[in-house]
Amino acid sequence: MIIDTHIHLEDERYVEDFEAVLARARAVGVTQFVLPGADPKTLERAVALCEAHEGLYFALGVHPYDMEAFASFSFEPLIRHPKCVAIGECGLDYYRLEGSDAQKQEEKARQHAVFRAQIRTAIAYQKPLIVHIRDASHDAKTILLEEGAEAVGGVLHCYNADAELLMLAKSGFYFGIGGVVTFKNARKLLEVLPKIPKDRLLIETDGPYLTPHPHRGERNEPAYCTLVAQKMAELLECEPGEIEATTTANAQKLFRI
Repeated sequence: MIIDTHIHLEDERYVEDFEAVLARARAVGVTQFVLPGADPKTLERAVALCEAHEGLYFALGVHPYDMEAFASFSFEPLIRHPKCVAIGECGLDYYRLEGSDAQKQEEKARQHAVFRAQIRTAIAYQKPLIVHIRDASHDAKTILLEEGAEAVGGVLHCYNADAELLMLAKSGFYFGIGGVVTFKNARKLLEVLPKIPKDRLLIETDGPYLTPHPHRGERNEPAYCTLVAQKMAELLECEPGEIEATTTANAQKLFRI
């Protein structure tokens, strides 16, 4: 059994063959799925899918790219929904910062405020965090620790292989490993992966994005979790079954599913 801990099944790219996508995943042992809240515009569909299908769960959150929507976003009443298992994906993303230095600093400050607010919501409702970090490792780590996020823990989605973040394993955080681990140019992740405690590893696809080898260029889907598990097992010198069992237990513990 494998749990895909980060899959955007509400994305329009799955609409036409949604049932077939689920069937292919379940046929290879991927039986549970966490749909992260990133874009408030697709939240209604995500919740509807989770209500209609066994093994689907959702999170509530606003991605840094959509933070303008945060002011009008309400966590109530869905945060009490039995299938709401986390807050996020939320975090920091400096990759697309544009403009003058002053404008970039202003943008960072807005991202910090929205991130902090979502951490506080997670703590208030005792939900783990799904954290997105891109080109912002130090600031994200600092904010997580300052806000006391270890009280709820969470997952560093699509872990960026920054060694600075490894210390968060001691603060209740897990590390989401996806298709990037199969990329030939992912040398940094390949070097860091063995340093992550096995009881802190999770498998994810981030579908429809980041499709693993040998399917790069195609739409990603949860059945490809098996490719991630196989590569992780190769790198960690163990059997794929051990990776599947360990990451499943980790996900069940974190998300209480």
